[in-house]
Order: sequence, then C-alpha cells, then structure tokens
Amino acid sequence: MPRPEPAVFGGSIRHKPISIPLFSFEKGAQTATRPLLTHPFIFPTLKTVMANRNIREQVDLIREVFTYIERFKGSIFVIKIANDIIDHPCFLQHTGDLALLHKAGIRTVIVPGARRRIDEVLERFGAASQFVNGTRISDPAAIDLVKMAAFDVAHRVMTALSSHKTPAVIGNWVRARSRGVVDGVDFQRTGFIDKVDAPTLTQTLNQGSVAIFPCVGHNETGQPFNLSSDEMAGAVAAACGAQKIFHLEALPVLKVPEWQVPESLKVLEDGRIFRINSGTVSDILALNPKQPGRELLSCAAESCRGGIERVHILDGRCSGVLLQEVFSNLGVGTMIFADDYEYIRPMETSDIPGVLEVIAPLAEKGILIPRSREDLEQHRKDYWVYAMDSVIHGCAALHPREKGWAEIAAVAVDARYAQLGIGARLLSRLSEEALQLGIQQVFVLTTRTADWFLSQGFKEASPADLPPDKLAVYNTKRNSRVLVKQLS
Repeated sequence: MPRPEPAVFGGSIRHKPISIPLFSFEKGAQTATRPLLTHPFIFPTLKTVMANRNIREQVDLIREVFTYIERFKGSIFVIKIANDIIDHPCFLQHTGDLALLHKAGIRTVIVPGARRRIDEVLERFGAASQFVNGTRISDPAAIDLVKMAAFDVAHRVMTALSSHKTPAVIGNWVRARSRGVVDGVDFQRTGFIDKVDAPTLTQTLNQGSVAIFPCVGHNETGQPFNLSSDEMAGAVAAACGAQKIFHLEALPVLKVPEWQVPESLKVLEDGRIFRINSGTVSDILALNPKQPGRELLSCAAESCRGGIERVHILDGRCSGVLLQEVFSNLGVGTMIFADDYEYIRPMETSDIPGVLEVIAPLAEKGILIPRSREDLEQHRKDYWVYAMDSVIHGCAALHPREKGWAEIAAVAVDARYAQLGIGARLLSRLSEEALQLGIQQVFVLTTRTADWFLSQGFKEASPADLPPDKLAVYNTKRNSRVLVKQLS
C-alpha cells in the first residue's frame, strides 16, 4: 500500500487522513462498506491521531472502542429522545450516530418524546392542556390530536434515519390501560403501559430494522391512550431484554454543586456525577427536592430495579454524546447502574495483558520495576485488579513475606482514571486481605511516590526494618525508600 501524501500542518509534517473500511454489511444481494474510521469520535482519523500529543491515549481509545463494539454486538439499546432534542440542531447528528450503532450490529429501539409537539397541535386546534404533577390529562375529545402529534414526531425520526439509509418501522406494539382516578383526579385518556408485544418487536429488530414507539397505546377494546415516553422506554427495555436505556434530554449534565450528593458518592474533578448506584438514587432525590430532572432520575432507578443493567442520562444538546457514552468507560453523562459496574477482584490469567498495559507507562518512567508476563503468571495469586466494565484500570500486589510481613507492590492506575481514587481503594482492599491472612504489617518500596503512600497512612522506615527475605534481595543501586504501615 503506497504511503499517503504528506501534508504540512503548523510547520510540522502530518499525513493526510486515510479512511479504512472496517465493516461490510450485507443486505439482500447488495453489500455496502462503511468507512467508520472517518467518524470524528469512534475512530479518529490518522490526522487526528498524529496531531494528538499522546498517541498512546488514542491507541487506548481505539482499543476501548473495539472492545465495546464486540461486547455490544447483538445487544438491544433503547434510546428515548426528548421532543426538545428532536427540534434541536444536533438531532440529525444524533440520528447519524444511531445509524452507526445500527450498522455496528446493535439492535436499536427509539422512543421519541412528543410533549412539545402535542402542545403545539392542541393549541392550534384550540384544545386545552392540563397537567397534574407533570402528567398530562388527555380528554377523549383531544386524544386524536395527541395521536396525530405523537405519530408526526415518530415519522420525523423515521425520515431522519432513512437519510442515513437505516430502515425503521413505527409500530403499535403496546397495549395500554387507563391511569384511572388518582387522589380525585380523573386522568381520562392518559394511561399506563399494560403489555409490550415483545415477540413482534424482537422479530422486527432481528429483521434489521430500527423500531420506533410513538407515545400512544391502545387498550383491548381499541381505545387510544397517551403514554409517558419515559415510562415506555423502561417498559419496552424490560420486555425485550435490553442491556441499556439512553435518555437524550434537554437538561444539563448532572454536576455538583448544582446537585447535592451523599459524601460517599464519587464525582469527577469537574464535578460531574458520572455514575450512581440505583440504591443511592432515593438519597439524592431527598437532597434535591426541587432539582429539574428528579423524575427522570427516579424513572432510571425504577428501570434498573426492573432488570435493566444500565440507564444513561445525557445532554442531547451536545453533538456526539451518545457515541462517547457508549464507547468509553467514563462517558459524558450520568449512568445509573444496578450491577457490578466496577469492582476490585483477584487477577485472572486473562487480565494479564491489561495489567501489563497499566504498568508499562510507570515502568517506562522508572516509577515501577518492569514486570513480564511470566512474572505475573508466577505470582498471579498475589495480584488484584480494579476492573470497570471488564476493562482493567488499576492493579496492585500483596506478596506475603517472613516474620508476619507482606509487601504491597506494583500499585498502578491508568492515568485517565486517577481522579477516581482507584489507588487508595486498591490499598484498602489489600489491607483487608492481609488481615484475613493474619498479617499485621505491610511495607512498600518506592522511589517516586513516597508522598502519596505517606498520605495513605504509611510511615518512614529503613532497609534494616525489612523482613529478612526482602532485605536479602534489597537493591541498593535503586535505593528505594522504605515505608511501613501497621494494620488494625
């Protein structure tokens, strides 16, 4: 393959971007190849990679994307799109991203919100709108107008997908029932989701089409009911066994100090609340009685309790947020989860390549002693890893020594995730393990990170304080500082 013609950018030589076809998608007798490397987020072009100061980060990003593509291929994602986002300039970009997910083998269901469009149609025809606790009361005289608005929005989504050559079907797959009279309020033709026709929906997805659910359903006698699109997203996801729900909303990202959160909840350096265990949502709602987005957060937690692994809340006014949330661990929004999204566990043989990747940058800087695959295999039972979505982002080892001592070694964290406190959590877990083994004292040898270990409760010591088996192999040329800690 000939080298691409070089181009000069800012006085330095860069190669012109190249587009490499990664996937071929066959439908009928026609085969279309999509050059996904041209997409600005999923696969950065060679120009972008070369322009970045840290090529390793770009390589890691590409690996991360491929990992997630393989993991999610064949999965079902339900995407609820707020009506405000369908009217936003970013909407067409979002549908392009949805088309990419579809072409990558992710089966997609879309639930478009229609509140604004329903308001417009009712106003045009002189029909009143009434809400109680955020829920519209739909009277029999106006329900046909509600249907017209809901299907109009669904058609807009289908048309936008067709411009990306992505087949979509608008379906009547929901049976509804009346909300009835609640606290003296008759909600008339506003209803709940009673049942989702999962077999027909699954057949539609397996045939290669995106399924679109307008926010209307019918009861067993054929009467139409206006339905909540947020509730429908959860019900549809549960019925078809979806792995994820995404809410593209016209709301800012959840951050502190705008949101009050329990002290135990980790947030990123910019204040973003990037993950919430569904069991913590009630505490957050209690701390934020008037915060916009409370209902959405509550609905997300309810979906998790109903069996959905992850629910993601995104600011749909920003381009590319869906792909960034799908194909990166930290994402750009807030994830509500009910499973073991992240955990510290003993290292397995299959983790060794990931551990070597985490250790390598620190070994290159001389902060850690280089380890080989053979070293890790030999001492596999001593190593623990921090995994997020099955991807290794941190590691540490606990090596038992003589005289009731243990050495903590190879403490390494992917720099992109250092702000999450992974190192401290690994130390805490190793301390617990040491106590279970009857070990009361641990030590570390370090040349560059003594300040951090001192902040974790370690104390200065000398090589003479080391247990005999470690003192015998102490490397005087490296001259590592010795730090010890008494466990309790």
